[in-house]
Amino acid sequence: MNKVIAAALLAACCAAQAQTPPDVAAHQRKELRHGDPARWYKADRSTAAQLRTLRKEINAAYAEAKIGCKKMAADERSDCMKEARDNYAADMSNMRELNYAANHMDTSVYETTGR
Repeated sequence: MNKVIAAALLAACCAAQAQTPPDVAAHQRKELRHGDPARWYKADRSTAAQLRTLRKEINAAYAEAKIGCKKMAADERSDCMKEARDNYAADMSNMRELNYAANHMDTSVYETTGR
């Protein structure tokens, strides 16, 4: 089973790589040689910085959802776009609550058996 999943992931990566324009791929290889940007390891300390990051993440999720919807059949596309817009609006209106929940996560052990 794991070999099947690995093969599927490899196929997806190859397909994504094949769709990357050559100039973009060259730029990505150049960036990868430099390693991870330092900003990736710098925590967003202030609430304003955390909310800016969360806003970027919500916008990115919405953009990905729209791309996925555009690949659907025409009769399913409008429902998908409506759901994407609704999720986006809900996330944007609840940003402060989402940020609070992320900063105050309980690290206790949870029962996951459903009992």
